[in-house]
Amino acid sequence: MTVRFVALLFLAAVAPSAAILDPGDFLALQAIRKALDDVPGSRFFSSWDFTADPCGFSGVRCAGDRVVALSLGEPRAGSPASPAASTPPQSRRPSPSTIAELTNLQFLALSRNFLSGVIPPAMGSLVRLRTLDLSFNQLSGSVPHELAAMPTLSNLVLAHNHLSGELPAFSSPALVRLDLKHNNLNGVISALPPSLEYLSLTWNRLSGTVEWLLPQLRRLNHLDLSVNHLTGPIPPPPEGAVTIPTVDLSYNQLSGAIPPALATAKRLYLNNNRFTGEVPAAFVEKLLNATIQTLYLQHNFLTGMELSPAAEMPVSSSLCLQYNCMVPPPAKMTCPPKAGSRRSGPPPSVPSGADKTRI
Repeated sequence: MTVRFVALLFLAAVAPSAAILDPGDFLALQAIRKALDDVPGSRFFSSWDFTADPCGFSGVRCAGDRVVALSLGEPRAGSPASPAASTPPQSRRPSPSTIAELTNLQFLALSRNFLSGVIPPAMGSLVRLRTLDLSFNQLSGSVPHELAAMPTLSNLVLAHNHLSGELPAFSSPALVRLDLKHNNLNGVISALPPSLEYLSLTWNRLSGTVEWLLPQLRRLNHLDLSVNHLTGPIPPPPEGAVTIPTVDLSYNQLSGAIPPALATAKRLYLNNNRFTGEVPAAFVEKLLNATIQTLYLQHNFLTGMELSPAAEMPVSSSLCLQYNCMVPPPAKMTCPPKAGSRRSGPPPSVPSGADKTRI
């Protein structure tokens, strides 16, 4: 109680004309600062002078007397603007338990630092949090179930870490973006909320089928499940059930026929799977009228594609059919430079601030 009272008097003295920061948030920021160091060449924390108003610190944003945003990494997905917004990585090992004391946080970005260890379940106590970005760190362990059930969380970015274990059942009704690419996650893809618009689980070790996923996630505009161990067919979804602009299911073990409903995608990557049968006629129509911009079907077991020899492929469309059980039709194909045994594919469009690297 004494420490909180001293902090309150101190803030009143240094910032009489500004809103007085909540004493608990003030002490939490002090603890965070003591746990962090600037990396060589960075002066990110030069503004963290506690004789001034903490709401003016680099990476800190307040609403009234509470801290609502903390960005100690590269700004992503709406990070608060600050003088240090374009600096290199700034911090090392901030204490998650201390951060959890900032109970009014709505935005937390700690990407591109040197964070290690597990993600503490206590993060789930930040019930007002809307964006959590811990990408490009060295975090291990599983994705806490507490994160998957946060009521207001809309953006969860944990890409490029060393996370393992099975995916929790995501039930957050506000979740719009889920980015877990480049980890070591395994098991099946379980429940996902229908609110999702962006889903990237590429470069993991996920298995099982995806037959339920396409019809249920009606709001998706980006789906990337490539480079996993997914198996089984994709059942023909009802007409109009799939309207996802970018679908990447490449480098799995998916089999069966290609559903015509996938022809609604603008960029479709089905290469390096076990699909059989003929390419649906809907794909030919969409390619010729330039509705499909990219169609990669190489390295499957497809047996035919009805395309007139006189047909002219629009310059804006890319088609690759190499390494199938058919003679490719006499149409100009635009295959990636490495359409052989090496992984290949251009980076599809992703939302601003998102990262996408393919080889």
